[in-house]
Amino acid sequence: MPALVNYGGDDDFYAGGSFYTNSTDLGRLCSISSQVDVYCPPRKRARINAPFFFGETELEQNKQPSIDVLPDECLFEVFKRLPGGRERSSCACVSKHWLMLLTSIRKGEYESSKVVKENIDSVSDDVEMISSDEDDGHLTRCLEGKKASDMRLAAVAVGTSGHGGLGKLSIRGSSSSHGVTNFGLSAIARGCPSLKALSLWNVPRVGDEGLSEIARECYLLEKLDLCQCPSVSNKGLIAIAENCPNLTALSIESCPKIGNDGLQAIGKLCPKLQSISIKDCPLVGDHGVSSLLSSGSSVLSKIKLQGLNITDFSLAVIGHYGKSVTNLMLSGLQNVSEKGFWVMGNAQGLQKLVSLMITSCWGVTDVSLEAMGKGCANLKQMCLRKCCFVSDDGLVAFAKSAGSLECLQLEECNRVTQSGIIGVVSNCGLKSLTLVKCLGIKDISLEAPLSSPCNSLKSLAVRNCPGFGTASLAMVGKLCPQLQHVDLSGLYGITDAGLLPLLESCEAGLVKVILSGCLNLTDEVVLALTRLHSGTLELLNLDGCRRITDASLVAIADRCVFLSDLDVSRCAISDSGVAALSHAEQFNLQVLSFSGCSGVSNKSMPFLKKMGKTLVGLNLQHCNSISSQIVELIVESLWRCDILF
Repeated sequence: MPALVNYGGDDDFYAGGSFYTNSTDLGRLCSISSQVDVYCPPRKRARINAPFFFGETELEQNKQPSIDVLPDECLFEVFKRLPGGRERSSCACVSKHWLMLLTSIRKGEYESSKVVKENIDSVSDDVEMISSDEDDGHLTRCLEGKKASDMRLAAVAVGTSGHGGLGKLSIRGSSSSHGVTNFGLSAIARGCPSLKALSLWNVPRVGDEGLSEIARECYLLEKLDLCQCPSVSNKGLIAIAENCPNLTALSIESCPKIGNDGLQAIGKLCPKLQSISIKDCPLVGDHGVSSLLSSGSSVLSKIKLQGLNITDFSLAVIGHYGKSVTNLMLSGLQNVSEKGFWVMGNAQGLQKLVSLMITSCWGVTDVSLEAMGKGCANLKQMCLRKCCFVSDDGLVAFAKSAGSLECLQLEECNRVTQSGIIGVVSNCGLKSLTLVKCLGIKDISLEAPLSSPCNSLKSLAVRNCPGFGTASLAMVGKLCPQLQHVDLSGLYGITDAGLLPLLESCEAGLVKVILSGCLNLTDEVVLALTRLHSGTLELLNLDGCRRITDASLVAIADRCVFLSDLDVSRCAISDSGVAALSHAEQFNLQVLSFSGCSGVSNKSMPFLKKMGKTLVGLNLQHCNSISSQIVELIVESLWRCDILF
């Protein structure tokens, strides 16, 4: 204290600078500053270049400013002001966190969208043309299996917004724990309001919440396909009905929680619905199906009902109110009796029906089939599968009453015999007849004379009918002289003697001939075919005709200048036959199959290369005499050809 009192220096206060020459002394001074009053005039702080320490750690000194410290609310506001889709996509690539934040923003919430909307309303039509490119919704995306996840859907939602907008989305998921959930579907809803078609297959973790979000945001939705979605119920379907008035097509399959209430909402609130398909939904009954058609303004044209617990009432409603229906498919309706089909036909409401397909319905009998023929005046295509109560009488009566019938397909209708087929062909102007696995057709020679020939029939397909033999072929040849397409797949009982009369009777010239699995046919048939129909033949399938040799290929190469598709798989073909094809003049072969021909070896490589000038498809599967090295050389040479090996 005495020293301080007797201080002999100047009385002025210290004018600035540092009391100490090093930073350590300065730190000591600051540490006692709370106890000593020091006055300094206001001036700039002294710049100190040397490092100094106030007790903080080295980590705190090196800490840099980061955008990660911003709360999500701030990032949300930043992202809303991004100018376009490219910038949003770039930000989405930074981290999953940013991607999730971007998917939480609805497209209408972006400031750029608001500005464009204001300009459209107030400035000019040019801005509208520019902005419409983003909202057209012409992009299509399909996610399958492991690729179907919430993260990928989020990326699609952000990435497509700046490239035309997502229009169609198809998700083929799986039952894995990492599949698509409501979160992923909600991201699509918020980011893709232009979505018009949505298909969900096997996505058990998607429920009403995700579908409701789609309904609220994607009001332009036109097509919805739900398959194996056990978590979707009437609630989700009602949301679609309330918010998507433009819905034109709806398909529901194996959705156990969807029932009548959802379908009633669709029928009431979706006046543009044109196509409906419902399969294996146990809660769907008569009230749901009838509500789709009972509206007087219904424009429903395509109906598919499979495996439902509906009764005769639903078919009566279809027959009465289906005035716009053109395509009708009914399958596995075990509770519908003969009366239901009879009423559907006699109601006279299906005047526009063009195509009718019925499978495994016990109510289809001779009586009901005739009624449907009378009630559907414009019916052109009829397909009956596994209708075990239909016999010759009902089939002939149907053919007589359905005057516009052009195409008839019978599959596993085992009560139909050869007499019924003759009656059908003789009593209507059929253009196409297909018989598949009809075991009731037997090869019986008819004593009664055949009626006048059917010149309208152009296509005949008889597949896997073991009773269809030589006599049946002769009958067909006499009845149908204008055939152009013949498919006799799986008729292992026919021989050259049975087929030759048919080939000789076809006056118009055969264009497509399929003889797959006809084990007993030989080169004689092919020689006759090339001699009689070389000027018209375009497709020839001899798959499995093991008695066909190189002689057939020589005849084909010499005569069939218009042939574009040839299949000689599992035939007795060798390198000589391949060489004959390659030396053909004016040959325009595009698709060629040697699958299972062990006689074709490495020696055929130059011949195949020569034919590669016109080939677009080549099948060399199971050609064990061709080495893998030669196959690789062929693939390199025929780079424009699709090769199976």
